[in-house]
Amino acid sequence: MAEFWLVSAPGDKTCQQTFDKLCMTTANQNMLSTNYKFAIPDLKVGTLDILVGLSDDLGKLDAYCESVTKKIAQYLGEVLEAQRDKLQENLVANGVDLVTYLTRFQWDLAKYPIKQSLKNIAEIIGKQVSQIETDLRTKSQAYNSLKGNLQNLERKATGSLLTRNLGDLVKKEDFVLDSEYLQTLLVVVPKSFHHEWAAKYEQLTDMVVPRSSRILYEDDENCLVSVTLFRRVVDEFRHKCRENKFNVRDFQYSETEMAAGKTEINKLEADKKKQYDISEWLKVNFGECFTAWIHVKALRVFVESVLRYGLPVNFQAMLLLPHKKSLRKLREVLNDLYSHLDNSAMSGDMAGQMDIPGLMMGNVDYYPYVFYKITTDLIEK
Repeated sequence: MAEFWLVSAPGDKTCQQTFDKLCMTTANQNMLSTNYKFAIPDLKVGTLDILVGLSDDLGKLDAYCESVTKKIAQYLGEVLEAQRDKLQENLVANGVDLVTYLTRFQWDLAKYPIKQSLKNIAEIIGKQVSQIETDLRTKSQAYNSLKGNLQNLERKATGSLLTRNLGDLVKKEDFVLDSEYLQTLLVVVPKSFHHEWAAKYEQLTDMVVPRSSRILYEDDENCLVSVTLFRRVVDEFRHKCRENKFNVRDFQYSETEMAAGKTEINKLEADKKKQYDISEWLKVNFGECFTAWIHVKALRVFVESVLRYGLPVNFQAMLLLPHKKSLRKLREVLNDLYSHLDNSAMSGDMAGQMDIPGLMMGNVDYYPYVFYKITTDLIEK
C-alpha cells in the first residue's frame, strides 16, 4: 500500500513555479518521488486566534476520522468472510481506488461549502463522521448477534453427536410413540465402546425391551443408537448409562418442534443474507469517511500554511509518492530545498522532533515546510 507525503510551500512568482521546482529537484535526484498538485480551494481565513485554535482541533479531528475509516475497513473485511482477499478492491472513494482519489483530489463543494467558515466546515465533517461511527456500532451489533445465533444453530446442525440437533438424523419409525408404558431413548456411544453397549444395554436395568437397540447414525467418533424401555425405569437407565460412559440425549420426537427448528434456521439464514446489505453500507460509508478524512488533511494544510507563511494566502499544496528506499534521501532533499523557510528549523532527522507551541500538537513531525503523512494501508495486519 502507498504512503503519501502531503506538503506545502510558499508560492514563488506563481504556484506553478513552486510545483515545477519541487518536481525538478526530486527528478534530478534519481526520481525520488512522483509528485501531484493537491488542489485546495480559496477557503475563508478568519482571525489568527481562530487559526491557532483550529490547528489543534483539526489534529484531533484528523486522528478521529482516520480511526473511524480504519474501523469500517476492518469490519468490512470481517463481513466479507471468505471473500476477504477482495477487501482492498472494495475500498473505494468517490467510485475510484484510494490512490486515484488522492492524486486527483478535488474539494467537494456540495458537502463542504467554502463560503462557510473553517470552523463550521470542521464541525460538519466531525458530525458526519460521528454519525457514521454511531450507525456502524448499531449495525455491527445487530449483525454480530445474528451471526452468533446462526453459528450456534449451525454447530447444532453439524457438530458432535453430543451437542448437535438430532432432528435431522432420525425418523418417526425409529421411535415408539403414543405409548402409555414404553419410551424410546437416544444414546450417544463412543465407537470404541459400541461392542460393550451391545453386550450391556439390556442388563443395565430391568424392563429394557430386548434387541430394541439400533444404530441410527455414526460420525467419526460416536454412534447414535436407539433403545426402548419402560418409562418407569428411564431415570435409573440414564444413571447406569452415565456410569458406563454412554450419553443419553434429551430428545422428544415432535414433528412440530423439528419443523419449527428448520424454520428458525431458514429465517436466520435469510436474515443474514439481508444483513449482507451491511457490506454495501460499509463500502459506501468507508468512501464517505475516507473522503471526509482527506478533506480534514486539506484543511490542516491550509491552516498550517497560513500560520507558517502568512497573508495574503499564497502557497502550493503538493502530494508526493516517495519511491521505495528513497524516504531518507527525499527528506534530506526537501529539507535542503525549503530550509530557508524557517531559520529556527533544524534539518535532517532532528527536524521531526520539534514541538511548535500554538502551531501543532506536541510530538508531531515538524519540518521547514508543512508536512502530513497519508497512508492508504488501512487494514490492521
